[in-house]
Amino acid sequence: MTEPAPDDMSAGSGSAEQAAAFLTRNAVDALPEGALRRRLEEGRPLRVKLGIDPTAPDIHLGHTVILRKLREFQDLGHTVVLIVGDYTARVGDPSGRSAARPMLSGEEIDANAQTFRRQASIVLDPARTEVRHNGEWLDMKMEELFRLALTSTIAQLLERDDFARRYAARQPISILELLYPLLQGYDSVAVRADIELGGTDQKFNLLLARDIQQAYGLSPQSVLTMPILPGIDGVQRMSKSLANYVGVTEAPDEVFGKLMRVPDSAMSTYHELLLDAPLDRTRPAVESKRAMARVLTARLHGPEAARTAEEHFDRLHVQRAAPDEIEELVIAVKDGTVHLPALLREAFAVSASEGRRLLAAGGVRLDGEPLSADALDVPAAALDGSVLQLGRRRFRRLRLS
Repeated sequence: MTEPAPDDMSAGSGSAEQAAAFLTRNAVDALPEGALRRRLEEGRPLRVKLGIDPTAPDIHLGHTVILRKLREFQDLGHTVVLIVGDYTARVGDPSGRSAARPMLSGEEIDANAQTFRRQASIVLDPARTEVRHNGEWLDMKMEELFRLALTSTIAQLLERDDFARRYAARQPISILELLYPLLQGYDSVAVRADIELGGTDQKFNLLLARDIQQAYGLSPQSVLTMPILPGIDGVQRMSKSLANYVGVTEAPDEVFGKLMRVPDSAMSTYHELLLDAPLDRTRPAVESKRAMARVLTARLHGPEAARTAEEHFDRLHVQRAAPDEIEELVIAVKDGTVHLPALLREAFAVSASEGRRLLAAGGVRLDGEPLSADALDVPAAALDGSVLQLGRRRFRRLRLS
């Protein structure tokens, strides 16, 4: 799932300068300047850390931007230390947040962590991946927490953009949130990280970890930050909570269909971060989008699944045909007619007013034919066995009880 590295850049051989240039080619920050090259010059397998708080169960394509960078380190002979933040997730990372995150239960965190580990192996090489849970070391004695707290100052923590904004606006910042960057930094101490990766929103935390390592007598890690992939809306960062994500374990049809919805304005970013290639602006946008969807679906599910998903997409959106398998809906009929807004509410969970709006816009079809907004009641006999379609992607086969 990642671009192969040149053969002469494995750990302990080849040019460290070459390897550093390869690894930083699509990164935002490589800090301090020259630190990564100096680490690579040590000629040993390095420990490359990524910390993930399992606040959601599924990995999406936004996560794979960093995971694929980790895989590049693995292909060069280095070890990835994937830290599942089962303890820090109980605090909630405040990075980029204007308020404290809601707390998750221990059961939710543990279940999410199991799913995340399994899905990360789609990208990472398990043979070069060390998985740790920071509950191993963060369940510490009070005197150890005091020592950690002495490594930083309140003024230093308030330099973080999100804390600074909230403090200036007189919004509450809990002591627990202030501890989060220290706990994340201590992870780097516990696993003796040589390098740490993160999104651009993690830059403060990653650099603070260097100070904490030094306070514990360790050589400070180098830092690599990666761009944040926008969601399929092309505006906000990809996130399950924003419903603009493409999950790595979603069905091939869903992956292909969602990628075809990426706006043209975001295509350049998707190509650079997911395909490691610039967008060919001489090519029609729809062709580039289709090729991208094909490649990324194949990467997750294989070439045959990608081909089938593309055919499915064409049936639905080009030929306007229904999919092969459609969920059935059994409807009860009292007086021989069915009220369409009520049927849409039962079939697709849309409100009556939204159903009327969709009918008026021509967004509801029966066996491929648009239904008129004027006829809100239809004979039940005309529905039995028919396919009701809402928009381009939602279908129900109707059966009378």
